[in-house]
Amino acid sequence: MQNKKTILVVDDESDLLDLIEYNLKKEGYDVLKAEDGLDGIRMAKKYKPDLVLLDIMMPKMDGLETCEQIRADDEIKHTPIIFLTAKSDEKTEIQGLNLGADDYLTKPISTSKLVSRITAVLRRLENNPAESGSSTEIETNENLVKVHDLTIDKERYIVFKQETELQLPKKEFELLFYLANRKGKVLDRQTLLNEVWGNNIYVIDRTIDVHIRKIREKLGDDYIETVKGVGYRFKE
Repeated sequence: MQNKKTILVVDDESDLLDLIEYNLKKEGYDVLKAEDGLDGIRMAKKYKPDLVLLDIMMPKMDGLETCEQIRADDEIKHTPIIFLTAKSDEKTEIQGLNLGADDYLTKPISTSKLVSRITAVLRRLENNPAESGSSTEIETNENLVKVHDLTIDKERYIVFKQETELQLPKKEFELLFYLANRKGKVLDRQTLLNEVWGNNIYVIDRTIDVHIRKIREKLGDDYIETVKGVGYRFKE
């Protein structure tokens, strides 16, 4: 990387801290380490890292509260945050993304995948500075989409179907939001992959089909239609 970036890694497992430090330094990053949330916030304010890699289950202050306090602090609120945690349940992932995390990864994870996700977040935010601290990669000026009987709230990462509140995993939500914001327009799979997953993440076309199926399982079949041989369209 042309400009050397600094990553602050906050985790209470010292062996894991050392392993991540070693591998990130091999990739050309400078690395700072903290073993609890309080120390992580202190170091973030002091050193202004380019990204924070954050565990959830830690003493003194857990990662969710740490993320919330970083986002509330004017000095460091735009610092990109990636959760790296053993907590793999959907509820915690949604909570972390709602607090403003830029990505959510679960342990164990390969070094190459971790480095790839860090690089992707940093590159995306360099290309789109206004997205720093956002929990979604969708480029839009609207935070709320109301269509049919759905209300899709980007600020809170929540979908309402009439009066029923639904919480979708991050990529399902982003895919739904992107399609709903362009209702009536046919979007091919490659466009959806580029816009929702980004150009720097390798995923296959089949990924779109799987996520559309999961959205339909939660919302029903009345919203997104398949345009055979092309892609998908949110119904007008």
